Amino acid sequence: MNVQDFVDAIVMFVRNHEEWAGPIAFFVAFLESFCFLSILWPGTAILIGIAALLAKSGVELSVLWPAIIWAGVGGSLGYAISYWIGLYYKEGIRELWPFNKYPAMVDRGQVFFDRWGAAGVFLGHFFGPVRAIIPVIAGVYAVPQWQFQIANILSAFIWAAGVIAPTYFGLSYLLN
Repeated sequence: MNVQDFVDAIVMFVRNHEEWAGPIAFFVAFLESFCFLSILWPGTAILIGIAALLAKSGVELSVLWPAIIWAGVGGSLGYAISYWIGLYYKEGIRELWPFNKYPAMVDRGQVFFDRWGAAGVFLGHFFGPVRAIIPVIAGVYAVPQWQFQIANILSAFIWAAGVIAPTYFGLSYLLN
């Protein structure tokens, strides 16, 4: 099974079970934001597919908004756990997979974080290449929990809405 087949399977599941759009959006966003899995997980593509499917099927906004909220919660939880992993392991993070196989990933995350600081947590949700590493680096640097969580939660909900809503509303407009 290739990546496209996997994305299609999840989108098809949501097509047949619209009531699961929210929990699936949570799961997809969590994996997209979790430090180890986000490298391999095509979460943004899946969320776009779900949003397109919801628009095409003509579901009411009462299904869309909960999906955005679920995705925001999933994205912020994935980032929070990643932060706590970095806080726990500190520099030892370089010895864990996938960071031990791709040490440049940690270095790129540090450069990004050095440049943007705590604002990098906010920006990290929007840039796929650093999404996997920014919360871990924030934990390694011991960014204060409250600063991290404010940036995390705000950006997770903006990211979720920014991925799901434009697809839904754009396709709804084109179909009508």
